[in-house]
Amino acid sequence: LGREGFMTPLNTKIRDELDQYAAFLKMCVDYKKQIGYAAQFCVEPKPREPSAHQYDYDAQTVIGFLRTYGLEKDFKLNIEPNHTTLAGHEYEHDLRMASAFGMLGSIDCNAGQPYLGWDTDEFPSDPRRTLLSMLVVVQQGGIAPGGHNFDCKLRRESSDVEDMFVAHIGGMDCLARGLRGACRLLQEGTMTKLIDERYLSWTTNALAAKVKSGKATLAELEKHAKTLQEPAMRSGKQELFEQLINRYV
Repeated sequence: LGREGFMTPLNTKIRDELDQYAAFLKMCVDYKKQIGYAAQFCVEPKPREPSAHQYDYDAQTVIGFLRTYGLEKDFKLNIEPNHTTLAGHEYEHDLRMASAFGMLGSIDCNAGQPYLGWDTDEFPSDPRRTLLSMLVVVQQGGIAPGGHNFDCKLRRESSDVEDMFVAHIGGMDCLARGLRGACRLLQEGTMTKLIDERYLSWTTNALAAKVKSGKATLAELEKHAKTLQEPAMRSGKQELFEQLINRYV
């Protein structure tokens, strides 16, 4: 499911359409239960095509829609990173967002051209991108019952039969290289340690833990802030993280 939207708001009842879309999805869920269908339902975000205004623009938009209508337990997201770049995000952005909320169900591992405004459905060939994508999958413990799908096409100029083999084999090799790098990155643990250190106070500071649990008040934070001096600056070390990734590409 996906690609829902409208061409102009001038003739569109937006909330009505979303309500009706959700009602249809609920009917699909009911029918799935009725016939004992065990497969995972997914919605695929897409910010461009076929409508000028897409309801399922990106992962966070779709997650918000599913939660609004109580469908988040019945649907996950099928992410196509080519669509993610069309939404103005990095290749692996929607994988991260969907995974963060336990909503990553499957991946159409297509690539595209960020400077174009349409879906080019290219085979993956960038090992850094596949590493970052596979990192998300490994960190969430896999993606079963979903998986990686090549929803890809050869370029028009690629007219030899061997081009089809090169594209599929090369794409699988690129994903495998990314998976190996992601596993090695996590096994060595350097990045995980750096991230844990950055967020350490959220687990060691009693008030921080209270904030995280939703039990703190603004009055408590004000009282605590008045006891402190100007906090020391701590580097986010973005450049270090970026260069660290290059060790595993």
